[in-house]
Amino acid sequence: MTVLEPGPGMGFFTLELARLVGPNGRVVAIDVQPRMLAGLARRAARAGLAERIETRQAQADRLGTDDLEAKVDFVLAFAMVHELPDQAGFFVETARALKPGAQMLVAEPRGHVTKEAFAKTLALADQVGLSLGSEPIIRSSCAALLHKR
Repeated sequence: MTVLEPGPGMGFFTLELARLVGPNGRVVAIDVQPRMLAGLARRAARAGLAERIETRQAQADRLGTDDLEAKVDFVLAFAMVHELPDQAGFFVETARALKPGAQMLVAEPRGHVTKEAFAKTLALADQVGLSLGSEPIIRSSCAALLHKR
């Protein structure tokens, strides 16, 4: 199983995702800040999970996932889509990386994103083949589980 986690920040979910994918899976953690990625790599090594986690530095306008086309089982986009200058481009790139039928969880903080803005975000995702599956309840967040058509 391959999991893509753009914008892992301090790797809040990354280590647990690495445990979940098991010894044969991998998590691709992407961030624009090399310092964040270096810190995540250190924590992964201390946790004995370094072999399951690949860190990548994103460019300002691209995640850099061309080599992952139709190879990703799950994408976690937690509290980061609202910060992107090109949300449409982000969804194009993540949709391309997802396998058919794969899922993506998008969660945005209610303090930063209104329901209307979140609906616009989901409309962008839908335009590239990511359909709304459900709206899980995540504390203080607008959330959607999307499925690649």
